[in-house]
This record gives sequence, C-alpha cells and structure tokens, in this order.
Amino acid sequence: MNIRTLLFTIPLLCLCMAAYAQESDSYAGYDRVTLYDSMTVRMEENGLSHYVNHQRYRVLNDAGCRDNNAVIVDYDPLSAYCEIRDVVIYRHDGTEEHPDFMVCDYPAPAHMIYWGARQKMVALGRLEIGDEVEFLTYKKGYSYALLQGEDPDAKYIPPMRGHFYDIVPFWSSQPVKEKVYQVSVLTNKNLQYHVYNGHLVVRTQTDGDRTIFTFAMKDIMPLKTPRYTVANNDIQAKLIVTTAQNWESKSMWFYGVNEDFGSFEATPEIQQKVNELLKPAKTENDSLDILTHWVADNIRYSGISMGEGEGYTLHKCEMTFRDRCGVCKDKAGMLIGMLRAAGFKAYAAMTMAGERIEDIPADQFNHCVTVVQRRNGNYQLLDPTWVPGVRGELWSSAEQQQNYLMGLPNGAKLGLTPVSDPKNHYVRMTAQSEVTKNGTLKATVTITADRQSDRTVRYVFDGFRTEWQRNVENMLYWEYPNAKIKSVKYTSEDDYLKQPVKITYQFEIPDYAVVTDKEVIATPFLANGFYTFVMRHLYYDVSLEKRDYPFTDGCSRYVAISETMKVPSGYTRVSTPDSRQFVTPSISFKGGYTIGYNMVTFTENISLGKRVYEASEWPAYRNAVQSQRYYIDNPVVYVK
Repeated sequence: MNIRTLLFTIPLLCLCMAAYAQESDSYAGYDRVTLYDSMTVRMEENGLSHYVNHQRYRVLNDAGCRDNNAVIVDYDPLSAYCEIRDVVIYRHDGTEEHPDFMVCDYPAPAHMIYWGARQKMVALGRLEIGDEVEFLTYKKGYSYALLQGEDPDAKYIPPMRGHFYDIVPFWSSQPVKEKVYQVSVLTNKNLQYHVYNGHLVVRTQTDGDRTIFTFAMKDIMPLKTPRYTVANNDIQAKLIVTTAQNWESKSMWFYGVNEDFGSFEATPEIQQKVNELLKPAKTENDSLDILTHWVADNIRYSGISMGEGEGYTLHKCEMTFRDRCGVCKDKAGMLIGMLRAAGFKAYAAMTMAGERIEDIPADQFNHCVTVVQRRNGNYQLLDPTWVPGVRGELWSSAEQQQNYLMGLPNGAKLGLTPVSDPKNHYVRMTAQSEVTKNGTLKATVTITADRQSDRTVRYVFDGFRTEWQRNVENMLYWEYPNAKIKSVKYTSEDDYLKQPVKITYQFEIPDYAVVTDKEVIATPFLANGFYTFVMRHLYYDVSLEKRDYPFTDGCSRYVAISETMKVPSGYTRVSTPDSRQFVTPSISFKGGYTIGYNMVTFTENISLGKRVYEASEWPAYRNAVQSQRYYIDNPVVYVK
C-alpha cells in the first residue's frame, strides 16, 4: 500500500498535504517542523497489534538538513517486525523524488545493554533548506522481547496476552503542526484512556464489533523548561490507553508469569552460597543487608541477549549466578532467589525511574526491583541495582517519591516510595583554620558523610586503588591549585558497609586572604563552598524567580558546616555577613558568624527534605541556595 492509497483508506483528522506545503513557516530557531504525524493501530483478539506511521517534515536550516537526512525506525527483532514502505522527497523548488530506496538493517547503537535491538534506515542523500520528507512505516509486535511459542507471530504478542496498551506523547522537541493517533480495538476489550497535561480532540466511532478511537492535537510547540525540571511526560500532553482494568490484575499477572517460568528457583550452588554468606548474620536485618549488598556488588550491570526470559519474564537465577551479570531485572531476580533460599517470601516489583506512573493501569515501567515480606508481615523494597557502594541503604533514596507495583499472588495496588529523612544523608564538614600575617591559610578540614552523601563523596575512590590518594588530593587542588597538602587521611573504600566515609585534610593555601597593616579580608575555608559536588543545589539557576513546573533534586540531604578561623592579632572586627535563617515544611537554612577576639566561628546548616519538589516550593529552595552563596560571596573584614 502506498501513501496515496493510505490517505483514502484510513480515516484521519490531518489536514491535506497541499495545504501544509503552501503555508508559510514561523519557526525561527528550530531545525525542522513536522507537518503531520499520524499513527494508526489495529489490535487483534490475542493482543497482536499492527502500527502504521505516516509522517511528513520540512527541514528549516543547515542543522536540520544534516540531522534529518535519513528515515530511521528502531525495533527489536525478538518481539517486533517492521518495514519502511515508502519515502518521498519534496524539493523546495517544487519537484518530487520517488527514489528506489535501499533499506539498511543494522544493529542499533548500544551501551551496557545488548539485547539485539536493531534499526532500519533509508538514507535520503543531501537535503536543502525547505525540502520536505514524507514516509510510511509499518510495524507489528511489541517493544520488549518475549517468550516464543510455535506460532510464528507468537513473539509479537504482548506479554499480557489479549491486552493492549500504549503511551503516546503529544509533545516534541521540534514543532509539530498536527499529530493524530488512532487505535481500533474489539469493543469487548473495554479499552480505557486518559489524557494528561493537556487537551486532545477525541472522536469515537463503532465499526461492527470494533471501536475506533481517534486523538488529535494541532500546533504542538516545544516547551522550554529550566534544568532539573521533572520529566516531559510528567508536565506535557500525553495519552495513555490500556485494556487492563486495574493494577491488581496487572500485579497478579506479573507474579504468575515469573512463577510459571521458574525465574527464582535456587540451585544447590546458590543455596550453598546463601548459607555461606549468612553465617555471620544474627538478625533479620543482617540477612537482608548481606544478601542485598552481595547481589549489588557482585552481579555486574551488563545486559546481553539471552533468548528466553526477556521482557517482563525475569531470567532464571541459575543463569545470572553463573554469568555474574545482568540488568535490573536479573539483579532483582537473583536477590529474590537468594532470599527464598534463605527462607524469606520475596517477589519482583516494577517501577518507573525518573517519571511518574499515572493512575491508569498501563505498563509505565522501566525498572525492576525486589520486594521482601518481613517477619512482621510488612513489605520492604530492595534495589540491588541502585545500591552498589551505598552504605545503610537497601532501597536507594535516589528513588524516593517514586511509584511502584509489586507482583504478588493476591495482587497489589500502585504504591509510592516514602520521603527519606534528609539527616539520613548528611554531609558534615568541620575545620580549624588560621590566617597568617602573609595571607596564608593553614587549615585542618574533616568531611564525614552517610548513605547517599557517603556514596557521592566516595566517588573519589572510583578507579584503581593506586589512584585513590591522588583523587582525594585532587578534590582540593581543583579548587585551590596552589594549595600545599601536608597530609590526607581517609577511610578505606573496602569498609563502606562498616563505617561512614571520613576524609581529613591538613594543608596550607598561600595568598588566600588579604592582610595589610590596616585590614584583614578573609572568608572561612568551608564558607567558600568546598566540596560543591556533594551539594548539588549549588548548581541550580537561582536567577529564576519562579518555576512553572515541579523540579527534582538527586536526593534529600542535610549539610552541616562549622569552622573556627583565627586572624592575626591587633585587628578589630568591622563587619561580617548577616545571619540568615528560615524554616519551611521541607526546606530550612540557618547560617551565620560568632565573633571572638582574633577569631571567628562560621556555622551553616541546610536541610533539603525531598527529591521531587512542587513549583510552589521553589522560592524556599532558591532562598537556601542564595543564602549559601551569600556567605561564599561576602568575606569577613577586620581592621585595626
């Protein structure tokens, strides 16, 4: 079927191509504009779905010509089949090209996960500004590899057989004049849908035993948001459709598909390893901690194509234990198998890292974790993928305020991970310093941190052991290249489960302060923002007076700073920066100076209580950052 035939056989809401081609553009600064993007989907009884995509775009500048001179379609051959059926180039001089194009099929670029994904591509050759490209693609199947049966089309049927879901973003990084999504399903499938963060034109019609849903939006313009805004899918228009009726049925299906496959059966070798690991365990917490961190630290994150068991069916523990590698679901499955071997009730759970899961029961998941039922009956989440090298954490607090669905035999509702107390993730910096008569700063600084802040500090230990000393020293040299380090002491990376990280520097910095016969101008060393990489909030753009959308931080945390600095004798204080203090339900700040004879003590305490903040919380967050920068920018002044 060619493009012209398609336009007459499939009802769409798009405006005609000729009208679009004649319109003048007003998209300065953009590389391309999509004139229309239409997707039609037909679902069969067993869940197998056919997708036909019809697009036309115009390139607007040299970058657009360079970056859009190929039609590329991603697919996974284990679960999807695709074709590029037609391509037409409309030249800016009014001519058309209908090339006898060659479709190339090659492995898709990959990093750490090598599941055999591929791309089909048609090279278009040189494009000129104003050229338009129209193409038609066909795909059947699903985006995850599945268990295969004897039916040649079985691998294209979605994991929850007989069901359908889709998540359709109605937003783009380049302008779109009109987008249409149409799905045809059997009426008895009871498809439900919801539009989030926007409004679509919706049309529903019946055709025999089928219902056809059509969704459209015109004039889609990119939304420009500041750094650290939540994911686009959380704030821009999107459509979710699904035939699943509730989360409980999805939960029971996820439980059943893995039990039927035997994903968590422990081999004698696994049982022997569990018995060995748990010899020193005295409590339930000991056992959970030992097993979670063993899987976290000993199963390398690397996904390779493993045939059966892809997608929502977790690979068997036997294979993961043998290969010592896998992706999130393999690490989660390995931990489940070891926990069951230790006598625990453990199951798989699905979550969505980086985005919200909406209340409609579609497959809005990109990450797999473990859930264990404690002896008291409560469930606890464990994540061996995100806690390697993180002390005190079995579920990463970088995943707080994140939705999840447990796969339980009796089903479960959608859950939300709790906020973690910022003091769990403290970083404390203390210093004793002295400014000499020649302006040199002599100081001893100690840094301690725990949990997520501990892991951030420990990044200096990444790499070879022989480089650790240099890496620790470089943290000072990056800020003060002329520093002279007298000594550095630190806890061993090997001991991260036993004690929080601790680093003590003893050093001198020549010409640190201004010292004259009349005055001393100096800022306490820790007030200058040393170890800013531990304090992500200092990277936020506080020139913004307001934010229109929620924003994120890496994790809740607490920063406590204290330094006593001596100055040469004979000077009298003239000024210090004012004290600052405020408290809100999720954010607080307190900072200021205490003055003594030839001595000043600086203290600062910042508490940032969440990972995801509402836009209304930006003024308080901004105030905390501005207050800390205030002390960075304003020194202490002594005069005679």
